[in-house]
Amino acid sequence: MFDLKVINSVLGELEEVRGIPRASIIEAIEAALATAYKKEYGKRGQIIRTSFDINSGETNFFQVKIVVDESRVIFEDDETSESEVENAVTTEDERVIYNPEHHILLEDAKKIKKDAQLDEEIVFPIESKGEYGRIAAQTAKQVIMQKIREAEKISLVNEFGAREGEIVNGTVQRVERGNIFVDMNRATGLLPYEEQIPGERFTQGERVRAFLYRVEESPRGVFLRLSRSHPKFLEKLFEAEAPELASGAVIIKAIAREAGYRSKIAAEAKDTHIDPVGALVGQRGVRVSTVMSELRGEKIDIIEWSADQKKFIEEALSPAKILDIQTNEEEKSAVVMVAEDQQSLAIGKGGQNVRLAAKLTGWKIDIQSAKGEELATAESEPVEPAQS
Repeated sequence: MFDLKVINSVLGELEEVRGIPRASIIEAIEAALATAYKKEYGKRGQIIRTSFDINSGETNFFQVKIVVDESRVIFEDDETSESEVENAVTTEDERVIYNPEHHILLEDAKKIKKDAQLDEEIVFPIESKGEYGRIAAQTAKQVIMQKIREAEKISLVNEFGAREGEIVNGTVQRVERGNIFVDMNRATGLLPYEEQIPGERFTQGERVRAFLYRVEESPRGVFLRLSRSHPKFLEKLFEAEAPELASGAVIIKAIAREAGYRSKIAAEAKDTHIDPVGALVGQRGVRVSTVMSELRGEKIDIIEWSADQKKFIEEALSPAKILDIQTNEEEKSAVVMVAEDQQSLAIGKGGQNVRLAAKLTGWKIDIQSAKGEELATAESEPVEPAQS
């Protein structure tokens, strides 16, 4: 009935190339055979199952019946619809339409199995049939394809679900309306326009690295949601360059990012002998330069995190030098005074420096001149949490 060499070859290829376990394909074959058998020879309400031995090719068919209590069934009569019998419909008082092809009474079940229980399945071997019609064969094919798709989807979700929150690599498949579709070998990644770094361009066939922030299942398959503008992408890039960060000796406490332009990172060392800023910058700036290159030249400020909020705000506003800081703990707001020659540094181009500082610290920051003139205000935003 089956060419076992061909089947084993296909199973091996599906497992190696598409990551579908052999057991899932055998299960699909068994389900397809059971469906074909029922289509060709089955009776209404029957539960048919199949066992298929991949080594010998032996196929066995079974009929399954559910154990029911006679006091809880309604026996079929002339007024009982065919659909009710087919589906063994449960009524409001929890009784079921009795179908001898679907059910077996508890009394009869105990003659076969002494310890039979209600709702248990009793299995009966049935004669194998060697011939199937065209419709049954087509149905079997559809069942196999559906089971393979389901198994592949589960495999993809398991594989990429374990990589969620990591950097992944792929090849640009196509670009549509600014959205980049990335070939990840077994799945397709989507890098939406709003998750890209402003100004960067990718062409078909080009390699791309991105942060996998979500794995989505849909009727059309598994989609991987990617980002290059996410603050965590920046953190993971540094993690790949700085062993101290990967080991947990240094942690990133907060990130404020305006992708493609400038970012600020607050880092803390768990070991007092380690300089957290130096660990991320690297010798002669090699580590931070590598990350900046990946981000198309995005400027990165790295500061040391401090539990002292005044000190933290002062560091966040670097490279500007601060004259004085007045804080309001209840409102989480700070008034920062700077000298005239430091005003442009504190505010930054288009207010970027103070805006990122506010986002990094979670505080509202007002920049004032030494004369008390208000120069700029930046509202706080939710801080990107420290790495887990």
